[in-house]
Amino acid sequence: MENQETQKTFTEKFKNRTIQGLFWILPIAAILMIIFWLYEKIDLIVNSFLNLIGVNPQNNEFLWIVGVVFVFILILYIIGYLIKTQIAHYVESLFHDIPGFSTLKDIIGIFNSSKEGANKVLVVAIRGFATEGYNIGLMYSQKESIIKDHYTVTLSMTPIPNGGYMFEVHKDNIFIIENATFDDNLQYLLSMGVRSIAEVLHVKPKSIEEMQSISEWLKENPQD
Repeated sequence: MENQETQKTFTEKFKNRTIQGLFWILPIAAILMIIFWLYEKIDLIVNSFLNLIGVNPQNNEFLWIVGVVFVFILILYIIGYLIKTQIAHYVESLFHDIPGFSTLKDIIGIFNSSKEGANKVLVVAIRGFATEGYNIGLMYSQKESIIKDHYTVTLSMTPIPNGGYMFEVHKDNIFIIENATFDDNLQYLLSMGVRSIAEVLHVKPKSIEEMQSISEWLKENPQD
């Protein structure tokens, strides 16, 4: 009986870990597939254009590479510009009901949001997860939780920062680490604490009273 329970526990753990690994790698695989697909299409376009004007790509490898890179960057710029228009919303609506699309979009949005002003990812110090002291976490959104005066904070694991735990934390227990970015927190996590967040930011340690509370930050950056 005990062996059966142990076997069942192992099977469940193996299944859960496998699913976690799958969903971790899916966004990366999807992005790489899109990049390779775009590269192949751009390569075909550039080759066709060079042949059209009488230039043999095989004899002008440098010109071919420059052309591919230029067209690739131009397409990314155009897409980046269109993201802010109604065209992007229309395209997203076509794919919205496809399973996994919204999740993938949200995951990618995490990395983009660090550059979007008031919607950026905040690195915060959180009081209350240990008997004493504070934890460093991330706020991917600054909108109020379903629990009044509470906000969602994520504590990442190290050295694998894509995993972690989500908590609903009272606003009085959240303090902003000024000028810290998603990338700064990533460096801190990957170092497993060998480098403190102060070292990563190249600043001197501060007392908690010197840090801005989430309430003060929200007054300066009201959410919709």
